Amino acid sequence: MSELLLIHGTCHGAWCFQPLLSELAQRGIPARAIDLPGRDGSPTSLHDYARAILAAAKPDTILVGHSAGGYAITAAAEAEPARFKGLIYLCAYLPAQGQSLADMRRAGPSQPLLPAIRMAEDRGSFTIDPALAPQAFYQDCSADLAAWATAQLCPQPVTPQQTPLWPTAAETLPRHYVICENDQTIPPDYQRQMAARLPEACRHALPSGHSPFLAMPARLADLLARLRQTILT
Repeated sequence: MSELLLIHGTCHGAWCFQPLLSELAQRGIPARAIDLPGRDGSPTSLHDYARAILAAAKPDTILVGHSAGGYAITAAAEAEPARFKGLIYLCAYLPAQGQSLADMRRAGPSQPLLPAIRMAEDRGSFTIDPALAPQAFYQDCSADLAAWATAQLCPQPVTPQQTPLWPTAAETLPRHYVICENDQTIPPDYQRQMAARLPEACRHALPSGHSPFLAMPARLADLLARLRQTILT
């Protein structure tokens, strides 16, 4: 049975998907989440991300990448496209040819996350200011849930976000994009611009901020279940 493998974004980890995994399990949808390497701020690469995903993925896995995780799932699909049934970009960066995630962030109409970024002295990683994280990531979550999530945030290695991709093989797979219409991290208009590179039937939306897996896990689970079925049929 084809499994969803959930890949987190900047400064996050598998922990952020706990409510969503519970909802998916209630719907009989097999799903797991993994930690990408470098969560301790140690040096790592986009290639390391791809290898971690490939090591975790079962045959016919559907990858779900949140935010910066869009680059990680694309890199994995580029390495071994036959391993995957499809890719789902959840308010994620959909890699443009020859551009890094950092390039794409700078090309956006605005950079809402920038004021919250705190770069390490060696500039090899960054963290998110805890005072600004709730507004940056968890705009439509309860105060208690936002506080819990903020406490889990970790350093983010810089190198994976500075590595360009030239997707070819990944673009042969079924791909879907979920726009989060109230996102205050990646501007929704920019998400629509990225999603416009996919067929209209592959563009979807949720009335959510940047973290629908926390703010509306049941509604996101319903959508992912439908997208999984679409990819498999």
